[in-house]
Amino acid sequence: MAEQAPLDETITLDALDRDPFPIYRRLRAEAPVCRVKATGRTLLTKAADTKYVKDNPALFSSDDPNTPMKRAFWAHTLMRKDGEAHRRERMAMAPAFAPKVITQNWMPRYQKIAEEYVARLPRGEVVDLFAILSGAYAARGLAILLGMEDATDDEMMEWSQALIEGAGNFGWRDAPFERADRANEAIHALLDRLQDRHRAEPNSSAFSVMLNAENPIPEKQIYANIKIAIGGGINEPRDALNTTIYGLLTNPDQFDEVKKNGDWMKAFEEGVRWVAPISASSRLVTEDTEIRGYHIPKGDTVMTIQASANRDEDVVQNGEAFDVYRDDCVHQSFGNGPHFCQGTHVARRAVGQIMLPVLFDRFPNASIPDQDAVIWRGFGFRGPVTLPVLLN
Repeated sequence: MAEQAPLDETITLDALDRDPFPIYRRLRAEAPVCRVKATGRTLLTKAADTKYVKDNPALFSSDDPNTPMKRAFWAHTLMRKDGEAHRRERMAMAPAFAPKVITQNWMPRYQKIAEEYVARLPRGEVVDLFAILSGAYAARGLAILLGMEDATDDEMMEWSQALIEGAGNFGWRDAPFERADRANEAIHALLDRLQDRHRAEPNSSAFSVMLNAENPIPEKQIYANIKIAIGGGINEPRDALNTTIYGLLTNPDQFDEVKKNGDWMKAFEEGVRWVAPISASSRLVTEDTEIRGYHIPKGDTVMTIQASANRDEDVVQNGEAFDVYRDDCVHQSFGNGPHFCQGTHVARRAVGQIMLPVLFDRFPNASIPDQDAVIWRGFGFRGPVTLPVLLN
């Protein structure tokens, strides 16, 4: 029988959180299939392997009981389901994400929010855009799309962070779960309150669509779907926006070219390739199998590292560099297979078509005065957690 993948006991969760890219670079070269003790998983860092796993849900199931997600979300969510069970819950929200609904209902609202939120930024000052712009913009747009406009931006951002940290709490520490519990309680209370309104006045929002469906999914799963959307639907566009802003402002030649040509969508795609907002995903192995000649036993958990796949030397030249005008901008940041991110088209338009041009139309000479003041964090989800920008 083939041997097991090598075991690495030196990589820590803290090191992955601070800067995983040197670790991924080493693993791609030396051990692309590697059991990393700190994560309790077999990490896959090459693009071919991450795609293979995502494209084969029968062999690599999303239903991984060893993740903290169920505990964090108070539910077995669609992110951890396969086949018909996954499809039914995903389709329950689908009408809110239909292309026509996105362009006619949501994007005009996002445009209005972008203009409003950019207009309130002070000119000539250094401002940390993380919460005041990127997080708040993602939160307000999502609150409208989900049908929970009564929630404040701060509430949406807190709930998102709490759920994300709970879902990524691989050390099973108490504090992140307690924070997630508070978020669950608050979200459930709001949704309980809003039910009557959405039943009386059906609309295109995700909550309304699910409540008023001909054959609705159970209420517990409706709530779980909303929480999944809050978890990913703020972090992903927020981090994609912040990463792209950083990439442009630290590469002035590219920034000038993008402004001149209006290549904001290109900049967005390169931003999410360079630093994948959702960097890693777990899959449960359902049968004994092999990857790159290594034995992967049934019951093992593999972790696809999209963040590494996006910089894989086999796919991308000089993948460590931010380069809007590369001709090999291929990435797996929105996943592939049945779990391809449902909010992809909203995030692309909200950030690439709307916010980037609105922000830099008002502040065309923005800059980052101190790159050391920009702090990056995250292993499962990654982006700058502070982004001080001089707005000119």
